[in-house]
Amino acid sequence: MVALKGRSISIFVVTVVFLVLSLIAVTLRCFVRLRLVRSFGRDDSLMLFAMALNILFAICGITGSFYGLGRKTDELIHDIPGIENAIFWWWLGQASYVCVVTVAKISITLALLRLTISRLHQCILWTIIGVSVFVGLAFWFILTLQCRPVSYFWHRFTTEGTCIGVNYLFGVAYLYTVTAVICDLILALLPIVLVSKLQMNFRTKAALAVILGLGCIASTAVIVRIPYLPYYKDEDFLYATTDISIWSNVEAGLGITAGSLVTVRPLFRFFRGTGYEQQHRSHRNTSTWPLPRINMDGHHRRSGGEVDELWRLSGGAEASHGWTSISQTSINPRGVS
Repeated sequence: MVALKGRSISIFVVTVVFLVLSLIAVTLRCFVRLRLVRSFGRDDSLMLFAMALNILFAICGITGSFYGLGRKTDELIHDIPGIENAIFWWWLGQASYVCVVTVAKISITLALLRLTISRLHQCILWTIIGVSVFVGLAFWFILTLQCRPVSYFWHRFTTEGTCIGVNYLFGVAYLYTVTAVICDLILALLPIVLVSKLQMNFRTKAALAVILGLGCIASTAVIVRIPYLPYYKDEDFLYATTDISIWSNVEAGLGITAGSLVTVRPLFRFFRGTGYEQQHRSHRNTSTWPLPRINMDGHHRRSGGEVDELWRLSGGAEASHGWTSISQTSINPRGVS
């Protein structure tokens, strides 16, 4: 290992900061879902999995920075094993990064599916999941298996092997980047459509749309990283790819943090001491009627209050097996068969 110097410090600090932020956000999410809402859905499980992968990603960045990530090769040329260790942690970190952002995006998309009414919107969200998984897997396989043997990627100074052309890697990297930006943009705009027809005042609609759209904030890091992708083929690899490492950490950390903060609205009531637990218990004890997701006229009807309450209290479709629980006082008796 070597002392932290130059841009190694930047990698170390950014990695630690965004690891802590994402860990706090996920902890708050689990507290809300398990203690306050008491409804832990598939999106919450996936976000926990994304956080576990993010811890691995952070370990790669922290450990790699002590081996020479962010340092120039001529500063480390006397320590070939150290250079190889640094390249190994870079390789493992980028493979982990792809898994982190893909799983986090799926979690955010599943969370939006809880509020989806239209079949068209459902198809759009499931398409985002499918495209994200397909492109993410393609990028992961290219990053992981680009050399033969695989270990040649970090043992290039002491062993023989071959790697695919860098242009192929660029092609998949740019495809992943463009796809990620498009999917994030859709995830940002779709909440506006979801809340536009709800029976709420404009301020409430705007606030809800912004909250639901927070999950796509990581796309800013994707866009910022685009100009640095060509540095991948730079001979001074560890130093040239510093910005790729930094913005990959930012993207992963922001995605998990923003995607988790979407779910912590009940904390405001909890910390204000307004008796959230009593309100939640009262809500659960209210006489309810199980109604199908689609009414007799073929259209799903939810008021703004019901959608907002669903977002805060519901466990999603998986918790009710496709049925929505609606207060008896809000049912039109003529609509019940």
